Amino acid sequence: MIELREVSHSYEGKLVLKDISVRVGMGEKVVLLGINGSGKTTLLKILNALFFPDRGKYLYFGEEVSKKRLRDRSFKRRFRSEVALLFQNPDVMLFNPTVYDELAFSLRQLGYDEGKVRERVLLWAEVFGLLPHIKRPPFELSGGEKQKLCLACLMVLEPKVLLLDEPTAHLDPRTTGWFIDLLWEFKGMVITSTHNLSLAEELGSRLLVLGEDHGLLYDGPVKEFLKDKEKLLKAGLLHRHGGKDYHLHSF
Repeated sequence: MIELREVSHSYEGKLVLKDISVRVGMGEKVVLLGINGSGKTTLLKILNALFFPDRGKYLYFGEEVSKKRLRDRSFKRRFRSEVALLFQNPDVMLFNPTVYDELAFSLRQLGYDEGKVRERVLLWAEVFGLLPHIKRPPFELSGGEKQKLCLACLMVLEPKVLLLDEPTAHLDPRTTGWFIDLLWEFKGMVITSTHNLSLAEELGSRLLVLGEDHGLLYDGPVKEFLKDKEKLLKAGLLHRHGGKDYHLHSF
């Protein structure tokens, strides 16, 4: 289980998250919505311990995640192997000479022996259809192939928690459908940030919505929120042009 207790965070004096309190249990599939700048990516980075909140606490299975705690090598190794973050831009994550080395990188960093590394790499390369590209440089791949490689780099760790920032942004409709099926087969926790409102119900059953004030506006069933005009308006996710009927925007 992960838990945030009254978490707030600012950049250069500008508030980006305000008093966020939430618990998410293992196996839950959670969708994270909010307008641009509401704090979605910052929240995911805090959950991945790339940032630490200015105020409040982040607990991972009852243990506070902090700079001090991550100095403990045992805790750091466990946390980094169990919690994995997908960045929105795949080029940010890819820097190794070959697809194989990209998949192997995190396992090597965590001290796995090469036999285990090879076993995991080939397994997940096959699952993601990357075996034909295993010796290619990642920069030669298409946008969709890069996104699949980045996802495979997370899954090769066989984590407990997946944090996904716009995971379908570079995927075609067929691959998006395959990916959604893969997520529901995954037994661990998934928190997915998306701008695609039409995919929200497919990506999870629970919804967290960050408001324009950077606080948690809604925590509940996806379907209930999408049917509530007042909540959608308050979140900035419903618009009206020229006096016409209100409609959703996938932005």
